[in-house]
Amino acid sequence: MNGIAVDGVSRSFGTVQAVRSATLRAEPGRVTGLVGPNGAGKTTLLLMLASLLAPDTGTIRIGDVDPSEDPLAARRILGWMPDALGAWPSLTARETMVTTARLYGISPADAALRARYLLDLVDLGALADSPAKVLSRGQKQKLGLARALVHDPQVLLLDEPASGLDPEARVQLRVLLRRLAAEGRTILISSHILSELEEVVDDAVFLVAGAVVDAAAVPAAVRAWRIRLVGASAERLSADAWQVASTLGVPPESLGGDRGTVLIGFENEESAASALHRLVAAQLPISEFAPAQSALEHTFLHLNQPRMQPAPPAPPAPRTGSEAGA
Repeated sequence: MNGIAVDGVSRSFGTVQAVRSATLRAEPGRVTGLVGPNGAGKTTLLLMLASLLAPDTGTIRIGDVDPSEDPLAARRILGWMPDALGAWPSLTARETMVTTARLYGISPADAALRARYLLDLVDLGALADSPAKVLSRGQKQKLGLARALVHDPQVLLLDEPASGLDPEARVQLRVLLRRLAAEGRTILISSHILSELEEVVDDAVFLVAGAVVDAAAVPAAVRAWRIRLVGASAERLSADAWQVASTLGVPPESLGGDRGTVLIGFENEESAASALHRLVAAQLPISEFAPAQSALEHTFLHLNQPRMQPAPPAPPAPRTGSEAGA
């Protein structure tokens, strides 16, 4: 099985340190997300993994292969999908696939079969004979993914694969990536669409200013939760917020609002569950109670942010008459 191992890898361009002593693992059968802001070094790291850049220091292994020492061996086992498709504009989607397959030493007959299968897989079968230059951004992304899969690689490096895809295509991409991982492949995916990434990844690596950040070492931060009452609207927000605040015993000014829903911060899921229990016990008509951000977004946004203050803890529930007399 071919996994990815990166140990103490650095890469600079002149005075700019793009990647700083990065260490990470991506395991077979799992989808690993590479998360970071623009300029964090994600693409530089992926280029080194793809054997297109050599690290200044550190070591990289794709399975048992060092991409900088044996790039041909690395490229036989990995599929690389860059952020922008570097296709030949005059070639059709089918010709692009067949040409790529032939570059990997696949026979003409097998290359044609592989091209047909993969174009259908990414929903480009109807555009197989269209020149790449007329494809939309999303269609070029699909072609880029198909091209990365042409030689049946065991390791996939995907840089912003969902960019330009419509909602249906994003769902199809998630399903395909989970299927490929279930087949035992190692998948490392970089994306800014964290809500989409949350649905597909098993593990996440956070890259900030070129360095891998241990998310477990980041101090716990208050997470916003969304509470919607039946019939919620912007006009009713103040009234709904007052009901929630009075039930939970917190100042109304500690709550926020978004599109008619009430926002409140909890330090952990246990606190949120306790609050939900009190709201239901008070017979408030709750139609939605959920985190306002995915766990991945929450962690990413708080890597370099100061901690928020949680809402004050709710007072204990009043005792009933029978309890008071006991």
